[in-house]
Amino acid sequence: MPQNFRQPDILARARRDGRVNVDALAAEFGVTVQTIRRDLAELDITGQLERVHGGAVLPSGVRNIGYADRRGLNADAKDAIGLAAARRITNGSSLFLNIGTTTEAVARALLHHKALLVVTNNLNVANILAANPDCEVIVAGGTLRRSDGGLTGHLTMRVIEQFKVDMAVIGCSAIDDAGDALDFDVAEVSVSQTILGRTRSAMLVADHSKFQHTAPARITSLMELDTFVTDAPVPDTLARKSRDWGVDIVVCS
Repeated sequence: MPQNFRQPDILARARRDGRVNVDALAAEFGVTVQTIRRDLAELDITGQLERVHGGAVLPSGVRNIGYADRRGLNADAKDAIGLAAARRITNGSSLFLNIGTTTEAVARALLHHKALLVVTNNLNVANILAANPDCEVIVAGGTLRRSDGGLTGHLTMRVIEQFKVDMAVIGCSAIDDAGDALDFDVAEVSVSQTILGRTRSAMLVADHSKFQHTAPARITSLMELDTFVTDAPVPDTLARKSRDWGVDIVVCS
């Protein structure tokens, strides 16, 4: 297969899985590992991937990947996380759901819940839950981020401050070794922090790829949360810390 056909496929696999492996790619494409390493080196030079031992990952940095790419990244894992999170939300609950493709998966899993009140700064979440007649949806208005339907700013926070809900369900762009949940947009982080200050219980929903990324703005620590729903075992050190902090880690299949 010509090199210019391999590289888009390699990039697509990295966006889907969070990382790619040299040996697996060489076997899949029927080429040598040296050929795959050259492909990864070129993708690294152009900033599309970041080389790591044995393969490559999506690049870390100060800018998030596009919404369309994020929506397709680990889609099955996000759906499983959404179902696992929804099982921990009872009928008759009041909720915050923030910006993110994983919180949108939670919204889809809530379509048959009864007597919900959902406050959100995510227009996609609002549109999803509009299909549930037993869910009252309140949109925390603010400045529209056209790239993904998110709402941020002082108006958003002022609306959120009027509520005290049973549970906040938040996503993030990265989780570091210290257990900090991170994101790219400081305005979005401020909204998420406001949400966490107005809830009785807090749940983080994030797939395994978030452990392979980094982002510059800190939302909170797992120490401050009640539940973390993910799709793969948490790294050992962080799992031990989470147990000490009393965080309920839910690993869905």
